[in-house]
Amino acid sequence: MHCSNFSGSGAILGADIPGQTIIGENNVIGHYAVVGVKCQDLKYKTGDECFLHIGRNNEIREYCSIHRSSKSCDCTVIGDNNLIMGSCHIAHDCKIGKHNIFANNTLFAGHVVVEDCTHTAGAVVVHQFCHIGSYSFLGGGSVVTQDVPRYTMVAGDRAELRGLNLEGLRRNGFSDQEVRRLRKAYQKVFMPTVTSESSFEDRLAELEREIELSESPAVSCMVKSIRMSFDQGRRGICKFRRWSSS
Repeated sequence: MHCSNFSGSGAILGADIPGQTIIGENNVIGHYAVVGVKCQDLKYKTGDECFLHIGRNNEIREYCSIHRSSKSCDCTVIGDNNLIMGSCHIAHDCKIGKHNIFANNTLFAGHVVVEDCTHTAGAVVVHQFCHIGSYSFLGGGSVVTQDVPRYTMVAGDRAELRGLNLEGLRRNGFSDQEVRRLRKAYQKVFMPTVTSESSFEDRLAELEREIELSESPAVSCMVKSIRMSFDQGRRGICKFRRWSSS
């Protein structure tokens, strides 16, 4: 651990097991946080080298738990400039990006991927192997069992798409024009008219063919995020309601 880090009383950093916990500069680790200990995965084999890499400028508050990987060929990763509030849990082999905010009692199961600039409200639970796209928002008490596309907002048990994360987009400097394009794209894909007989795949393909929207970097990123969620081994995306408003 770099000497410019601060750890509160009772914090446990690392464990007496093979492997490494690497912590970058300017991190704050709160009271009684547990960082870099053995994973809670029955597939772990005693003696395996397991790893945790934490970047720079993270605030990891009291009673958080962040575990090492479950096997030597993988690594739990926390990027830079994240705020991880009290009693959050980040399990083995998770990959967390940059500039994320996780409110109290956000729980990530193993192998979850969180991109950049996401925000969770309190008491959020994310199923193993889910992907949480950049600039998304997870409402309080959400149980997320499938992927959350970039720029969107989900809530509920089981979590459903509730529109775009408009406030997050504005706070992160997206232009009015880009937000309008994202809203139009969201409506085309997730809010078909009652009389529409087009399938989800048809609507996605139609959006990709529309020049004005397909030339928008943000729309392209959202479509790519949705497409990747249906790749082999992925969980698909959270369900959506026709009446959702973006």
